[in-house]
Amino acid sequence: MKFSLMLALLVFNAFLLAPVGATAQTPQTNSIAQQVSTNIARDTSPVAVPEPSAKAMSYYRSGNVLWGVNVFWQMLVPALFLFTGFSARIRTWAQRRGRTWYFTFALYFSGFTLLSFLVDLPLDYYTGYVRLHDYDLSNQTFNKWFGDTLKYLAIFLIGGLATWWLPFLLIRKSPRRWWFYTGLLAVPCLCLTLLIWPAVIDPLFNKFQPLQDKVIEAKILALAGRAGIEGGRVYEVNKSVDTKTLNAYVTGFGDTKRIVLWDNTLRTLNEDELLFVMGHEMGHYVLGHIVKDILFNSLLIFILLYAAHRLSGPVIERFKGRFGFDALSDLAALPLIYLLIHLLSFAGSPVELAFSREHEHEADRFGLELTHNNHAAATGFLKIQQHNLSNPRPGEWYVFWRSSHPSLGERIDFCNSYRPWETSQPSRYEAYIKP
Repeated sequence: MKFSLMLALLVFNAFLLAPVGATAQTPQTNSIAQQVSTNIARDTSPVAVPEPSAKAMSYYRSGNVLWGVNVFWQMLVPALFLFTGFSARIRTWAQRRGRTWYFTFALYFSGFTLLSFLVDLPLDYYTGYVRLHDYDLSNQTFNKWFGDTLKYLAIFLIGGLATWWLPFLLIRKSPRRWWFYTGLLAVPCLCLTLLIWPAVIDPLFNKFQPLQDKVIEAKILALAGRAGIEGGRVYEVNKSVDTKTLNAYVTGFGDTKRIVLWDNTLRTLNEDELLFVMGHEMGHYVLGHIVKDILFNSLLIFILLYAAHRLSGPVIERFKGRFGFDALSDLAALPLIYLLIHLLSFAGSPVELAFSREHEHEADRFGLELTHNNHAAATGFLKIQQHNLSNPRPGEWYVFWRSSHPSLGERIDFCNSYRPWETSQPSRYEAYIKP
């Protein structure tokens, strides 16, 4: 979970809860569980990490440049709103038309958000549409891309109008402790957002349905039973309308927690590779990564808000003449809050990314210990490398600043070497796995 402008929305947003039913187990589960656990005559040879193609390296290098541009742009736009005094002019415009404080806020927030959207649109269009088509990674039509973009804008506006007034109210009521009270509100909002996003928001963009291949579903449920997960939810989503890349992920919280497989992934990986992918995702469940992520990010929220509180005073005092306001409680200070969030999240991103990489490595280990199919795990990562135009060994700088997962080369190497069961050594997570 990267602390960006969208995370700032997620932190303060809450949506209506929609319950989702669990996927039922089939009568085949027990017999298939025995097949999954014994599975003989597997290929145990190591898998070599191939050199990336010229196209993949071009995508990697241009991606680094684009990442730098995006980081700079996310800070430049709110800075321009501030230093030109334009944010203060929007505030004044809203005050003249808003009859109450909230309606003044609503007018200001809507005007600022729509203007920011228009300023960002050309870069978003290139990043999310043009570039991906240039590298043949996207199936998305322009109408689908633009429609999804407008949906995200609507979600941001609705969520922001519902929640972003609270920090300003707290700043007015408690200028010294607003960051603490805001953090207290942000944590349950984060949990609620994680709870309902899969059920309410995700279906607005793609079609989610229970896994249609009942044979592989039964094998996945058998694997889940060995991992101590009963009544699990496995969904497939038609991401092929948007992308040619491969992915699978754990999402949700509580009753909406589920594993999602892209239809591209289902078509591309073979059965053994899919079972390792599912074992990896099950590792996130069993090892409590979702709860740990919530706790970790809750701590980051408090640190970020406190740092923003300490920095905002000196910045406003130094530039109040340029900004057109002299207090953080002024609605015109919203771009300053955005700017500080971006600066602080960028500075802290290596810690957040390292935390995420450790979880991904643990899930890889769990998947290997659950399936004992190192070769399939490695070939699955190899297919991901090829289909996603990945650089398998991007270097320490890239990993430090940009990567939420270990590099694919590192993951394939680990799949080749991690085999404690072959030398009668104890496995780290054997206590979680049923024979």
